[in-house]
Amino acid sequence: MSPQRALQIVLQLANGIDPSTGEVLSADSPFNQPDVIRALNLASNALKGQGPDTTAKSAPKTRPENAGRSWSPEEDAELLAGFDAGTVPGELAAKHGRTNGAIKSRLVKHGRIQR
Repeated sequence: MSPQRALQIVLQLANGIDPSTGEVLSADSPFNQPDVIRALNLASNALKGQGPDTTAKSAPKTRPENAGRSWSPEEDAELLAGFDAGTVPGELAAKHGRTNGAIKSRLVKHGRIQR
């Protein structure tokens, strides 16, 4: 089920409508209780991306400063010297403004590690 379809169903229930038949729900239906209606409205806001938990999830991912840039011969030399001196890939990634994957790929290219 898509989030859009789930949102439609939740909104219909919150409005007292049976999503299967389109008929108005009876007054004694559990979906007509105030707490249930409030819960359905919260659920619809979450499905719309307006819930309180969506802000942290939608924060844009930041890329390292040099991600995607070409490697200069000088930077390659610094990388290899650092690795040969025992610096771990995670530290090298931070120092060079690259991703861990970029560091490891470069080390593979230069024969320092194997995949």
